[in-house]
Amino acid sequence: MAPPTASKGKKAVKSQKVGRPGGEKKGRRKSRKETYSVYIYRVLKQVHPDTGVSSKAMSIMNSFVNDVFERIAGEASKLATYNKKSTISSREIQTAVRLILPGELAKHAVSEGTKGSDQIH
Repeated sequence: MAPPTASKGKKAVKSQKVGRPGGEKKGRRKSRKETYSVYIYRVLKQVHPDTGVSSKAMSIMNSFVNDVFERIAGEASKLATYNKKSTISSREIQTAVRLILPGELAKHAVSEGTKGSDQIH
């Protein structure tokens, strides 16, 4: 018996890959890194309009803000748990700030937080 033959007059054509312009690879999209850089920069310009900040200094400030945020959020979470509450309110945040920040710094932070909260409500 003869082997099966391809249909007459048609050739098998390899599909060609259409490349991206400039030989770019599609790859995986770079994940966005969320930072406080924009906000730190805005505050810097309010306080010292003619002063710049290096990327290393910005990285340090970003780490500092993340660290303080985690400490306050963790303490507020514990306070809510102790009081058998499932929601962290401004009261827990305020108490956490008083516990974490030392003396005068805590007083200023609480007054600024209250001022900011009053502007929203």
